[in-house]
Amino acid sequence: MSKALHTVLSRRERQIMDILFRRGRATAAEVMEDLPGDPSYSTVRTQLRVLEEKGHVRHEEDGLRYVYLPVIARQTARKSALRHLLETFFDGSAEKAVVALLGGEGSRLSQEELDRIADLVQKTRKDGGK
Repeated sequence: MSKALHTVLSRRERQIMDILFRRGRATAAEVMEDLPGDPSYSTVRTQLRVLEEKGHVRHEEDGLRYVYLPVIARQTARKSALRHLLETFFDGSAEKAVVALLGGEGSRLSQEELDRIADLVQKTRKDGGK
């Protein structure tokens, strides 16, 4: 894949990828069931075909049905999306993103979540920021 996942997918395509990541594999009908709104079957099939042409999904034949699977791992997609988010909204700064989370959304974090975050920061310090 020459471009990062987030830069080449429409909102609906990202929703379809999320469904495929969650399910692991799905037919067009299964994807259609999970999509918000009321997409037509032919529209979903077209979007799956486009995702396949872009190299994000592949299909296997199961009788007369196509079963679609993501080509990349969800973790890879997460990293790509997070890099894009940091670059787009936080000038590439993880610190600015954390400040935004703790400042605005931080009040929604439980004490256990804050403790786990603190443990991760401490571990990263010990590992030399790797």
